[in-house]
Amino acid sequence: MTTRVTTRETSEARRVRRADLLAAAAGALLVALAVVVGTVIQHATGNLRVNWPPLYASWFPHLGPGTPAAFAVAVLVIAYGPPLAARLPWRGLVLAGWPAAMAWTWSLALIDGFRTGIAGRLTTEYEYLTVIRRFDHLGPALRDFTQHILLHHGPDSWPAHIAGHPPAAVLTFVGLDRIGLGGGAWAGIWCITLGTSAVAAALITLRALTDEPTARRAAPFLVLAPAAVWVGTSADGYFAAVAAWALAFLTPAATRTTRAPAAAALTAGLLFGLTCYLSYGLTLIALIAAAILLVTRSVRPLPLVLAGTAAVAAVFTLAGFSWWEGYRLLVERYYQGVAAVRPYAYWVWGNLACTVVITGLATVAGLRHVLAAAPPALRRLRHSGTAADDRLVVLVLAALAALLAADLSGMSKAETERIWLPFALWLLPAAALLPAAHRRHWLTAQAVLALLINHLLYTGW
Repeated sequence: MTTRVTTRETSEARRVRRADLLAAAAGALLVALAVVVGTVIQHATGNLRVNWPPLYASWFPHLGPGTPAAFAVAVLVIAYGPPLAARLPWRGLVLAGWPAAMAWTWSLALIDGFRTGIAGRLTTEYEYLTVIRRFDHLGPALRDFTQHILLHHGPDSWPAHIAGHPPAAVLTFVGLDRIGLGGGAWAGIWCITLGTSAVAAALITLRALTDEPTARRAAPFLVLAPAAVWVGTSADGYFAAVAAWALAFLTPAATRTTRAPAAAALTAGLLFGLTCYLSYGLTLIALIAAAILLVTRSVRPLPLVLAGTAAVAAVFTLAGFSWWEGYRLLVERYYQGVAAVRPYAYWVWGNLACTVVITGLATVAGLRHVLAAAPPALRRLRHSGTAADDRLVVLVLAALAALLAADLSGMSKAETERIWLPFALWLLPAAALLPAAHRRHWLTAQAVLALLINHLLYTGW
């Protein structure tokens, strides 16, 4: 009898492993197809406007000062990450996750050297630091902000990234400059430090929403994510962290697992408001927030969340910036640039290939488990006391829905390897559903992918 049960369990484990490998292979095939088809289109017409489709990158095999550190961090996380995540005291795990992610991100960024990989990233012609002096007088700059979004203003038009975001994005770097932390180096340090804190925020959210074992299983995958290539350094990594902390305050407020749920809800609202004024597209984070409230069956935090969000909106509105006018003009500016020629028919699925790259094959395999578990999980959602895995499934599905909404909108053609970092973060915990016996193998696949990207390509952000 025991032998028969063991044989059945072994057979089931093999079936699961084969299915996971097939899902990962499908993800790899999607990326390969996007590379081949994209290269053909780019060589024929040039209208993809990227050098190594589907990524905004160039072929550039190289080593750098961060290479030894990147390999060392990868080996340490693969070897010791899962057992440490299981055994560390909870606060110790949260506190360790952030510096571990920071070490991984710093080492990857330093493969390109400090000057090129960190200090120079946010100083290019498209970036925020190029317009710092235009904000010497904040009042007029904010009141006139929307007047410089469209290209017909010539040299007075905002560069692409400033025009493409509400003013909180550029004001972050103006603020750093005002306190004596100006220049590309401090901007890069800011983005890496804040961006990697998203790991701690995700762990807090997962524990409050699902349970502690689920959060612990997800921790190594959050740390060793290929997305770290773009967190170090792009401002979108910083945006992802702000959005993540909004959810990290919302979740314990909804589950009443914090001593001060009202303060947590208000803080979540303030951070949601800031998120919306960092990037127009991040209003879609509301889908993930709604899923959290749905799963927890609680709307108690909602009034304070809305109050906090409204307070941020009121500050910017009273300062003279209209969010809705800015977004309207952004749509027009978007089609004044390369979006007018980038083909939707390629990018609507090429963007998904970018998502595979930033989340890794382990996440693709985890998403297979999420999609397989989705129908029964959604049915059980009608009843109280849903299991931790069901709650994780709903969270990941909400992140996937936000990402697909951004994709279908047509406002995300290319460069989604950085733009979608705030959504991709919440796909990574799907790897917590992978069988324990194979987790180190999947972690290895994550690390190898990130190392190959940063050693074979020069990424644009």
